[in-house]
Amino acid sequence: MTDDTNAPDGSWWYNHKTGQVEFGRQSLGGDRDGPYESEAEALRAPEIARQRAKEWDEEEEAD
Repeated sequence: MTDDTNAPDGSWWYNHKTGQVEFGRQSLGGDRDGPYESEAEALRAPEIARQRAKEWDEEEEAD
């Protein structure tokens, strides 16, 4: 779940439940990832999440 309490309302979000990009807080916090600075970046949210997960896994293996 995203902590978006300080995110501006003019941010982009990726709704992982619907697969849609949203401008502003339209969905429940548990259904979205972000905030992102642009629509293009929000569209890449699944790719970004996969990359971050891979990096975290690699860090854990290194420890």
